[in-house]
Amino acid sequence: MERLPLGRPATWFESKPPPADPYRPDTLFDGWSTPGLTIRLASVRGDAHRFGGQPRQDDIVVAAHEPTDAVVFAVADGVSAAPQSHVGAALACRTAVADVLRQLDEGRPQVDWSRTVSAAAYQLFMRVTRGAEPTPEQRKEAQALLATTLVTGVVRLTGSGLLEVNLVHVGDSGAWTLHEDGFLPLLGDQKERADGVFSSAVAALPWVPQQIEGKWFTIPEDGALLIGTDGFGDPLGDGTGTVGKAMAWELSRPPREPSVLARLLDFSRETFDDDRTLLAVWPRHRLDESGGPGAAG
Repeated sequence: MERLPLGRPATWFESKPPPADPYRPDTLFDGWSTPGLTIRLASVRGDAHRFGGQPRQDDIVVAAHEPTDAVVFAVADGVSAAPQSHVGAALACRTAVADVLRQLDEGRPQVDWSRTVSAAAYQLFMRVTRGAEPTPEQRKEAQALLATTLVTGVVRLTGSGLLEVNLVHVGDSGAWTLHEDGFLPLLGDQKERADGVFSSAVAALPWVPQQIEGKWFTIPEDGALLIGTDGFGDPLGDGTGTVGKAMAWELSRPPREPSVLARLLDFSRETFDDDRTLLAVWPRHRLDESGGPGAAG
């Protein structure tokens, strides 16, 4: 299927295969609805990794918790300088979602986000130590080898039809409210190093901030929650350009087919060649209203 050009498209080339172990598909997408929410998600390998034969470093995990009609999510962006950051991203997402699901099963009134983020970081250390407690040198090795950002959270539909989201993040992946064709960013960049000094370097697991507190947001019933990596956020910008207008048009309501989001996210635009991952959440009734605006392009 031909890629969707937004602005000046990138030069066409045939992708090189990524390394076979561990298996990482070039593109993944999924979509489903709970009684209260409709979910669409996609993650695509960027042109830089397709051209270089490198794996997709982004990852995403989304799961429904039926007893509470909540949806638990995690989105991660492996740091490009870390050789196995794609492994770190996968471990962080799976660990975070599994831990939050356990906390919901335990009936906790609020998620202990410090526990969740620390559990994700711990799994990165365990990858290096193979189960032993990490030494200071092994902690540095894990940071250099597996570093990844993480956004993880829980979203529910309130009795009044609003989306209520509680989330936490480490690093520069983002979250937005899409409402009335505009994008409102919910998260700022987190640039603090372990020594408490702010810098331009991206904070990333397995480094864990000293304070981890979940943030609460409410999304209007005619809006959508978006969680994405900077491969999506950078070309989106403030949402007023070509990419923002296309995204706002296509995502004003949930597309009926999950593959639509994958094609939309895999747009071709010169100079934007990073991996892109996006989770979109709407109240379930938005799908019932019209079935979505149809396929992109």
